[in-house]
Amino acid sequence: MGVELYITRAEFWADNEPSPITAEEWLSYVESDPELSLDTSQGEYFARWQGKSAHEDPWLDWFEGNISTKWPDVALYVKMLQVAQALGGRVQDDDGVVYQSPADWQFDPSSTGGA
Repeated sequence: MGVELYITRAEFWADNEPSPITAEEWLSYVESDPELSLDTSQGEYFARWQGKSAHEDPWLDWFEGNISTKWPDVALYVKMLQVAQALGGRVQDDDGVVYQSPADWQFDPSSTGGA
Protein backbone atom coordinates (compact mmCIF):
# COMPACT_ATOMS: atom_id res chain seq x y z
CA MET A 1 0.00 0.00 0.00
CA GLY A 2 1.14 3.55 -0.54
CA VAL A 3 0.21 6.91 -1.86
CA GLU A 4 -0.59 6.91 -5.54
CA LEU A 5 -0.48 10.10 -7.57
CA TYR A 6 -2.44 10.44 -10.80
CA ILE A 7 -2.20 12.66 -13.84
CA THR A 8 -5.82 13.21 -14.80
CA ARG A 9 -8.12 15.61 -16.61
CA ALA A 10 -11.04 14.77 -14.33
CA GLU A 11 -12.29 16.68 -11.31
CA PHE A 12 -11.67 13.44 -9.42
CA TRP A 13 -9.28 10.93 -10.99
CA ALA A 14 -11.59 7.92 -10.56
CA ASP A 15 -14.46 9.67 -12.38
CA ASN A 16 -12.64 10.48 -15.60
CA GLU A 17 -15.02 9.10 -18.25
CA PRO A 18 -15.93 12.53 -19.63
CA SER A 19 -12.28 13.55 -20.12
CA PRO A 20 -9.81 10.67 -20.14
CA ILE A 21 -6.22 10.86 -21.27
CA THR A 22 -6.26 8.32 -24.06
CA ALA A 23 -3.74 5.52 -24.40
CA GLU A 24 -2.78 6.95 -27.78
CA GLU A 25 -2.07 10.37 -26.23
CA TRP A 26 0.09 8.75 -23.57
CA LEU A 27 2.05 6.63 -26.05
CA SER A 28 2.58 9.67 -28.28
CA TYR A 29 3.82 11.68 -25.31
CA VAL A 30 6.23 8.93 -24.23
CA GLU A 31 7.58 8.73 -27.77
CA SER A 32 8.18 12.50 -27.82
CA ASP A 33 9.89 12.69 -24.42
CA PRO A 34 13.55 11.58 -24.38
CA GLU A 35 13.40 11.03 -20.60
CA LEU A 36 10.68 8.36 -20.91
CA SER A 37 10.84 4.90 -22.46
CA LEU A 38 8.26 2.15 -22.65
CA ASP A 39 8.94 -1.05 -20.74
CA THR A 40 6.32 -3.40 -22.16
CA SER A 41 7.59 -6.23 -19.96
CA GLN A 42 5.65 -4.42 -17.18
CA GLY A 43 2.58 -3.65 -19.30
CA GLU A 44 1.64 -2.10 -22.61
CA TYR A 45 1.64 1.47 -21.24
CA PHE A 46 4.34 1.27 -18.56
CA ALA A 47 7.13 3.83 -18.94
CA ARG A 48 10.43 4.22 -17.13
CA TRP A 49 11.74 7.69 -16.36
CA GLN A 50 15.47 8.29 -16.80
CA GLY A 51 15.56 11.47 -14.71
CA LYS A 52 17.47 11.83 -11.45
CA SER A 53 15.37 10.18 -8.79
CA ALA A 54 15.85 8.87 -5.27
CA HIS A 55 14.06 5.74 -6.55
CA GLU A 56 16.17 3.13 -8.28
CA ASP A 57 13.62 2.64 -11.05
CA PRO A 58 11.06 5.48 -11.32
CA TRP A 59 8.01 4.81 -13.48
CA LEU A 60 4.68 6.08 -14.79
CA ASP A 61 1.86 3.90 -16.08
CA TRP A 62 -1.33 4.64 -18.00
CA PHE A 63 -4.55 2.86 -16.97
CA GLU A 64 -8.16 3.69 -17.82
CA GLY A 65 -7.61 7.33 -18.70
CA ASN A 66 -5.09 8.31 -16.02
CA ILE A 67 -1.32 8.12 -15.65
CA SER A 68 -0.05 7.16 -12.22
CA THR A 69 2.83 6.11 -10.02
CA LYS A 70 3.25 5.17 -6.35
CA TRP A 71 5.21 7.17 -3.80
CA PRO A 72 7.00 9.46 -6.26
CA ASP A 73 9.97 11.35 -4.95
CA VAL A 74 10.00 15.09 -5.54
CA ALA A 75 11.90 14.77 -8.83
CA LEU A 76 9.36 12.33 -10.31
CA TYR A 77 6.52 14.44 -8.96
CA VAL A 78 7.94 17.48 -10.79
CA LYS A 79 8.12 15.36 -13.94
CA MET A 80 4.46 14.48 -13.40
CA LEU A 81 3.62 18.19 -13.28
CA GLN A 82 5.36 18.62 -16.66
CA VAL A 83 3.50 15.68 -18.19
CA ALA A 84 0.20 16.94 -16.77
CA GLN A 85 0.74 20.37 -18.27
CA ALA A 86 1.59 18.89 -21.68
CA LEU A 87 -1.53 16.69 -21.65
CA GLY A 88 -3.93 19.28 -20.26
CA GLY A 89 -4.26 17.53 -16.92
CA ARG A 90 -3.33 17.93 -13.29
CA VAL A 91 -1.83 15.85 -10.52
CA GLN A 92 -4.07 14.39 -7.78
CA ASP A 93 -3.67 11.89 -4.99
CA ASP A 94 -6.01 9.02 -4.07
CA ASP A 95 -8.27 11.39 -2.13
CA GLY A 96 -8.53 13.94 -4.95
CA VAL A 97 -6.16 16.50 -3.44
CA VAL A 98 -4.69 18.52 -6.33
CA TYR A 99 -0.96 19.28 -6.41
CA GLN A 100 0.00 22.26 -8.55
CA SER A 101 3.52 23.39 -7.77
CA PRO A 102 6.85 21.70 -7.04
CA ALA A 103 6.60 22.74 -3.38
CA ASP A 104 3.24 20.96 -2.92
CA TRP A 105 4.74 17.44 -2.65
CA GLN A 106 7.58 16.36 -0.39
CA PHE A 107 8.76 12.76 -0.24
CA ASP A 108 12.30 11.43 -0.15
CA PRO A 109 12.40 7.62 -0.10
CA SER A 110 16.10 7.60 0.78
CA SER A 111 15.35 9.31 4.09
CA THR A 112 12.73 6.69 5.07
CA GLY A 113 14.39 3.53 3.86
CA GLY A 114 12.20 3.32 0.74
CA ALA A 115 8.54 2.94 0.00
